Amino acid sequence: MPQARHTTLVPEQSEFAESRAAEKAESARRSALAARAVASYSLDADDCVVLLAMLGLDAAAGRAAGPD
Repeated sequence: MPQARHTTLVPEQSEFAESRAAEKAESARRSALAARAVASYSLDADDCVVLLAMLGLDAAAGRAAGPD
């Protein structure tokens, strides 16, 4: 009869996972701020869309960032 596998993260793996999660959150925050900066300097909506696309930024991320 097969035994259920019980996996436990060792401290190094846990720290690595926490570090990666923190890095991902910081990256999302910076992308959101960048998208907001692009939007604030755009001439109009079409200009904003083009600039965001060129930079690989997501307009929805900028909206999710909320006010500074």
